[in-house]
Amino acid sequence: MRRFILSLLGVAALAVAAIAILPSLISSDWMRAELGRQLSAATGSSIAFNGPVNLSAFPYLAVVAEDVTLSAEADGITAEFAEVSGSVALSSLWSDRLHIKQIALDRPVIVLEEKAPGDATPAPRGGDETGSGDPLPALVAFLERSAIESVSITSGTFVRRSAANPEEVVSDIELTLTAPDIDDEFSLSASARMGARNYETSFTISTLRSLLERQPADVTLAVEADPAPAPGMSSLEASGQVTLNANGSYQIRGGEVEAGEQAFGLNALFVPGERARFLVDLEADRLDLTPFMDDTRETSQSGAPATGAAGRANLQFLAGFDADMSINAAALTLGEISASDVSLSAALKDGELVAELGHLGIDAGSLVANVATDVRADVPVFRGRLASKGLDIARLSALAGQTVPLSGALTIDAGFAFRGLDAQDIRKTADLTGTIGLRDAAYTLPGIADETMREVKAKKITARIESLAKPLRVAGRLEWRNEPVDVDMQLPAADTLLAGNLAAEGVPLRLQVKMPDASLSLDGKAALPGTYAGKLDFSTADLSAFLAGLGQSGAESIGPLAFNGHVDAGTTSFSFQKTTISVNGVVGAGSGSVEFVTPLKITTALNFDELDLARLAGAQSPAPQAKAAKGAEPADAPLDLSSLRSVDATVQLNAKKLGYGKVFAGPVATSLVVSDGVASLTLPESPFYGGHIVASLKADGSRAEPSIALQASISGASAAPLLTDMAGFRYLEGALKARFDVTGAGGTTRTLAKSLQGTADVAFSDGAIRGIDIADVYNNLVSLMSSGFKQDGSKATTFTELAASFAIEGGVARTEDIKLVGPLIRMTGNGAADLAERTLNFRLEPRLVASLQGQGAEISTDGIGVPVVVEGSFAAPRIYPDLSDLLKNPDAALAKLKDFGLPIDKLPIGDLVNGGGAGGSVKDLLGGALNKALEREEQQLSIEEIIGGGTAPKPDKAAVEMPSNEEPATAEQPGVGTETPGHEADSPMESLFKKLLR
Repeated sequence: MRRFILSLLGVAALAVAAIAILPSLISSDWMRAELGRQLSAATGSSIAFNGPVNLSAFPYLAVVAEDVTLSAEADGITAEFAEVSGSVALSSLWSDRLHIKQIALDRPVIVLEEKAPGDATPAPRGGDETGSGDPLPALVAFLERSAIESVSITSGTFVRRSAANPEEVVSDIELTLTAPDIDDEFSLSASARMGARNYETSFTISTLRSLLERQPADVTLAVEADPAPAPGMSSLEASGQVTLNANGSYQIRGGEVEAGEQAFGLNALFVPGERARFLVDLEADRLDLTPFMDDTRETSQSGAPATGAAGRANLQFLAGFDADMSINAAALTLGEISASDVSLSAALKDGELVAELGHLGIDAGSLVANVATDVRADVPVFRGRLASKGLDIARLSALAGQTVPLSGALTIDAGFAFRGLDAQDIRKTADLTGTIGLRDAAYTLPGIADETMREVKAKKITARIESLAKPLRVAGRLEWRNEPVDVDMQLPAADTLLAGNLAAEGVPLRLQVKMPDASLSLDGKAALPGTYAGKLDFSTADLSAFLAGLGQSGAESIGPLAFNGHVDAGTTSFSFQKTTISVNGVVGAGSGSVEFVTPLKITTALNFDELDLARLAGAQSPAPQAKAAKGAEPADAPLDLSSLRSVDATVQLNAKKLGYGKVFAGPVATSLVVSDGVASLTLPESPFYGGHIVASLKADGSRAEPSIALQASISGASAAPLLTDMAGFRYLEGALKARFDVTGAGGTTRTLAKSLQGTADVAFSDGAIRGIDIADVYNNLVSLMSSGFKQDGSKATTFTELAASFAIEGGVARTEDIKLVGPLIRMTGNGAADLAERTLNFRLEPRLVASLQGQGAEISTDGIGVPVVVEGSFAAPRIYPDLSDLLKNPDAALAKLKDFGLPIDKLPIGDLVNGGGAGGSVKDLLGGALNKALEREEQQLSIEEIIGGGTAPKPDKAAVEMPSNEEPATAEQPGVGTETPGHEADSPMESLFKKLLR
């Protein structure tokens, strides 16, 4: 390349010299050919003028040639020039000094083909060539005989081709050189574009003669690159005094260099040659590395960011020379980190750069390091080692402008490698192997006031790093609350060590913690001082006990708790998504947010398969028992709604089943609102036991004694399963229509039940009372009087309508207007249900009708009234006919039996009344003779036949047995045969019926 430059200067000089003779030539073709031949012979290159050549003599001797080509095969150089122009002063014709006014090369395209080492052809050397690779001596020799006012290149292009490397193109070359005299200032300015980067440079020497005489000359150099080839290297300025040594080297003493906004004292030695060499010593009182570590890619003046491989920072500008450099700084800063007595040395040879940090002292401790790279690579790869015997974590974080809840000493002994120069590339490619340890470490948990609760200690933890591509795993046992805590933690080492601002970006984290009373699992990203985003899995068998161990309260009604989902948590709030939550065994899924204010503010939307408000509030199901003891009181469970005081919540609920205890409706879509200690739930019309329900519930935990208020409207619900789930009552069937308005208060379920008050209206349609067939009772009065009544769950009294209204006071629901309408009977009644004791006490008064369809006239049963009694517990009530009323008017009873068609005339009534006769005992007569007489009577009709006017099958003599899994309650007729105090002596007929019923 040096030979090519000298050839261009020679071409320009010869072209100008030829101006004097060429105008006298007549043929332009001959002129072009002769000019090309003369210049080719003079330069040793092949030069051709393919276009017009114009000559002029005034005011200067000038030549303008178009389409000029040059070929120097020995050097692998070819060049094309759109236009070459030059001019010299007229005085050059009679002077021995050539005064060049201008040489201009327009749109040159220069191509350099680099040959393989074996194919290189030695180039002939001119007498002015030193072979040292330094063009300055030849240029000085030329300028001793010449003066150059201006040499310029416009819109030039340089192409470098090599079989081993991709094509390199330097475009938009603009160059201006002035050297008026060897005693005047020499200046060179140039600009060019390489790939996506623009370069501008300027170079001046105060006088070339001083160099020739080995005297100091002032030199300045300025280079700018846009975008910067490396962070902080967008510009470089150097100045000083340069001296040419006897061996051809240049030495700078007392110089200055400015790069990356840093100023250095400079002493340097430059040795030109085929491969130039620099020896540089830089001294700085204060060195700030922050501009060199900026991870924000600089943009060009046009505002477009550097993109692609061409815009990537590299160190190839260092590949063309060798260097030895040392940097000493009294103080060094990097952001908020400062160091003292910094010693750095570097050696660059044949493209290999080796640097060593001999000492770096900071307040937190000290570091040593070394690194090596190949600067010839498009993207340099750095390899080295970093070591520290101990860095104080608190001081280290303070140097970085952060505060961390971790104390102790950090030790490092690790090898590292990374690719690239900007922070983003370093983070992506960095790798590390070695050990990182903590000594005498303590971590302070955020948000816990009790010092004994918030400190986690570790005597020594050492983590071995195989690679930053693999997680850094720390597993071991810590000490917290004077109890062992097993920890298994994984941190992606690259993100942990190279993330930069941990408080902003966070650290990927996997953590499993197992304690005696709880377990915690995290898989997400945590940032200091206390934020986290990712998966969270927490479970405890007793939340109230766990919080009590942490010195916290407010969850006394919550036992088992499990949480699994994705959270985004901060110091004042957290949100959760795709979460499963289990509270007291009630499992829901959804998303929401929580704000850590007083009271706790919760906004969420949850989906449930089954939402049991009783279990959610902390009510415990009674322990299963094979059979409740006779007279035992219903189970009593604590009812605590105090946790509602610490929460303000709006919960959107979607539940397949929603209810309390065993009673559920659904599917349901509604909202639960908790405010000022009161939970309000409005149930829109929802499916409910085959029908529908509309309800509203308020649970008030704002006072010492919790209270509830329930309003509900039910239509079309199936009574049997509803009453079974609600109260264990299995003896009533039909479609239920009801309305309730009930309030109560109490600290236990039983106390709450005893306080209930309000109203209730219930109506059943097309149903049955199980356990008794009232029509069958009348049909078999004689049999019942002889053998008694046995409750049979397979029998039922059907009805088309059953209704009652209740007034509830003190937990007891009372009614006076029970009404039943059935195919065979009508009934009225009254009674009460004790909701706290869960017992029933009802009395029903039947009336027979004259047709099976229930549309006939009623038949009076005065005198033989057989009321139906329902009494006992909800789960196992006694349902039986009360035959004792037959004894109050036995004469009327016998008349009615006769009206019904019973053959009482066949009975030896007189003997029975007088207590004698040969008919045998009463039991024998009724048990045997009477039954046989009735069976022999061909015209005997049952009570159903008498009422309905037709025939009906005779009832079975034996009661139908209950299924094996049901235990019918047997209620023998009470009071029969027992004297009632205050009554007159029994009449003979009363004595008869007592004997019959005994």
